[in-house]
Amino acid sequence: MKKAALHNLGCKVNAYETEAMEELLKKDGFTIVSFDEVADVYVINTCSVTNIADRKSRQMIHKCKKINPDACVVAAGCYVQNFGKDIPEELGADIILGNNKKNDLVAKIHEYFESLGGEPIVDYIDINNGTVDYENMHIEKDSEHTRAFVKVQDGCNQFCSYCIIPFARGRIRSRDIEDVVEEVTGLAKNGYKEVVINGIHLSSYGSGKDYTLIELLEAVEKIDGIERIRLGSLEPQIVTEDFAKRVSALTKICPHFHLSLQSGCDTVLVRMNRKYTIEQYTKGVEILRRYFDDPAITTDIIVGFPGETEEEYAITEDYVRQIAFYELHVFAYSKRAGTKAATMPGQITNAIKKQRSASLITVGNQCTKEYRLKHVGQQLDILFEERTSIDGQDYFVGFSREYIKCAIKAQGDQDYTNCIIKASGKALTEDGQYLVVEI
Repeated sequence: MKKAALHNLGCKVNAYETEAMEELLKKDGFTIVSFDEVADVYVINTCSVTNIADRKSRQMIHKCKKINPDACVVAAGCYVQNFGKDIPEELGADIILGNNKKNDLVAKIHEYFESLGGEPIVDYIDINNGTVDYENMHIEKDSEHTRAFVKVQDGCNQFCSYCIIPFARGRIRSRDIEDVVEEVTGLAKNGYKEVVINGIHLSSYGSGKDYTLIELLEAVEKIDGIERIRLGSLEPQIVTEDFAKRVSALTKICPHFHLSLQSGCDTVLVRMNRKYTIEQYTKGVEILRRYFDDPAITTDIIVGFPGETEEEYAITEDYVRQIAFYELHVFAYSKRAGTKAATMPGQITNAIKKQRSASLITVGNQCTKEYRLKHVGQQLDILFEERTSIDGQDYFVGFSREYIKCAIKAQGDQDYTNCIIKASGKALTEDGQYLVVEI
């Protein structure tokens, strides 16, 4: 029996596709082993969101040949979609699978072994011509064990000036509601209680079709066994009165909304080619806070974007405090070859980017602590995921509906894994990372 190992780089959509490819290999009779073990086939699902991601993708491809020079190495995903079709020899991969071709994995592996390891096999299509359909992939299990990430959308039409992903993922395309419902129903039967609905540009789900994201959520809401629905990253423009009203009517929706921001300054947003203003973003947050009781609002921010002045950065920092986000994901701008921003004047030095990142992370950490502290004394519904040690004591840890990481002391043989339990927040751990709760 042949052995296969898989490694994922990048986003949750990539992670979903890696899980789906693993299931394809299992159904074909492969035994799945750790990526550090000797295997007959190595599959690397690459990322290309930054130059660093490109480099890591190349490193992982080369690493496989060092572990087993005779193995079949498969490079799939965004990096090879952007570059791999032109440089198979440099990559050292035996099979190159572009995006929208990952369902071909097993067939291409058989083709490779039948050819006795001849020339590299390249399975690649132009996904930027607007005629490519959604590639249906399916999972029955997820390595997260308690939460399952479900991909429902691919591609992006936004062309932000810093981003290569529209070129790597192609134009927007959506998965039929019936297909999503079938997969989520299967996940529920396998014991999953929470699903996270994801896409490359989730807010565009259903564009050009006769269905919308809210209609998808209303369909998933009806699936027995699923107790929570969490949303992946959204664009702020999607948050209208109608959207918030219909979403808030769903009892399984988690009050946790990741609204992509990138900058708190309008002039920077224009240079980024983002499609909203700070006024529009603020309105979206206000709408959510009217329809939900203190929802968790999280976001991404890029600091040090080309031309960002000290004043523009200060405006962003002040805006973060004004909105009082629950969590920030702060990124220093990284020049990405092939994007408009890479050639913009006013490139910021690494020293300034590092300083601004550290400053904004400090502000974000304080916002996070304040939001968690507000839940001391409140009742929370927590889905526990695993048992771990905190300060030398055993706890079960998991997430509330608001995505607050909670911990409860382990009691004897009691196992809280994959259980949703109502508990009261008591205090934060010393490092502030967990809200300790009691039943």
